[in-house]
Amino acid sequence: MLDVLALPAAVLALASFHSSAEPLSGAVRTELRASGSWHQGCPVALSDLRVLTVSHWGFDGRAHTGRLIVNRTATRPLARVFGRLYGLHFPIHHLRLADVYGPLRDRPRDGDPSGSFECRQAVPSPCTGGTGTGTWSMHAYGLAVDLNPVENPYVGCGQSRDPAAKRYRDRSRHRRGMVTRRVIGAFHAVGWGWGGAWAGNTKDYMHFSSTGH
Repeated sequence: MLDVLALPAAVLALASFHSSAEPLSGAVRTELRASGSWHQGCPVALSDLRVLTVSHWGFDGRAHTGRLIVNRTATRPLARVFGRLYGLHFPIHHLRLADVYGPLRDRPRDGDPSGSFECRQAVPSPCTGGTGTGTWSMHAYGLAVDLNPVENPYVGCGQSRDPAAKRYRDRSRHRRGMVTRRVIGAFHAVGWGWGGAWAGNTKDYMHFSSTGH
């Protein structure tokens, strides 16, 4: 008989992690269209996207079930990543579809939802300003994940797009929800890169993707 009490805490945490992936339901497809997150001309078809359900820890110290929409090719590697994050007790503030795709009035007021798919252009550096770059973001393929955007801001030239993230620009002082070396390692283990490692002045600390861009 397995002696549960003898198992390390990290193993016990991983033992209770759950994940699953399923095609988009009709209701989810409608939600994506209504929110403008998917439209004709997007570089990925709705049939190539999946709802990935994962266990995660919240800022309240409790285990939660989260959902995000990702490319079908990313479901297995991302399930591995979130399994490792769960074992690390890394807290994720908001990880629900409604937090990203629901009506604006119902989304978290703190502006801190995590997620993946959004059919949009890559966002220019805060150094240059503007709203688009003319190239698809990896989010438009469902091959990127943003974690806790307030605690892990997109910065450049000493600026960020979210004033609430100002106190998190200093990465030398760790605070709850900030990306750590082990979180980066969890994504690196499946071949994904981190925006905080970009060369130059611009860093996207929340951002992980299959290409690193």
